[in-house]
Amino acid sequence: MSAISILLVDDHPVVREGYRRLLEMRGRFRVSAEAEDVPQAYLAYKNHRPDVVVMDLTLQGASGLEAVRRIREWDKDAKVLVFTMHAGSAFALKAFAAGASGYITKSSPPDDLIRAVEIVARGGRALSDDISKALAADRLAGSNPAIEELSPRETEILRLLATGLSSEAISELLNLSHKTVRNHHYAIKAKIGAENDAHLVWLALSAGLVPWDRLTEIAERS
Repeated sequence: MSAISILLVDDHPVVREGYRRLLEMRGRFRVSAEAEDVPQAYLAYKNHRPDVVVMDLTLQGASGLEAVRRIREWDKDAKVLVFTMHAGSAFALKAFAAGASGYITKSSPPDDLIRAVEIVARGGRALSDDISKALAADRLAGSNPAIEELSPRETEILRLLATGLSSEAISELLNLSHKTVRNHHYAIKAKIGAENDAHLVWLALSAGLVPWDRLTEIAERS
């Protein structure tokens, strides 16, 4: 049986090296490529066609959510396992909407990552226990945050807007026209009921799209 080939996407080289060693010491995995941002991840996938992409969401510039969307747009059969620090249900739901096959948090035991890669490689879906519980809790509570109305691309634009990036910067990051980003901006505000841009930021923070500890940085950039 041939080894499962993997594309590792994380913006920290030391972290990638740790995951590479964790996977390859098992013998049945081979890391065929690495990437640190969305453009690199997209090109690496096209060049290497790995069996599984292990994707972090927190990258420099556009997030892993955009990388999942682009890779799946190019190859509808791509198998992407999100491996991230984000433990909230909002990101998990958007990752699956973008085409991810699994969602595991970095607080999970190492064996959970190993099992998740194998499940995704076989065509299954994988969830870490904390994400399963978060999704179940939201369902039981009957919560239906406005962010659920957004598409993965709209969610990514909301996240970037909430970090203080201009429409021009976002259009460059996502390869969209300035007009398209502005149109998305207005549509997002309408969908989630944001009264103004400050309210937009608050809703993004509340949904977990941007960590609260970045609030001061965002305020300084605004």
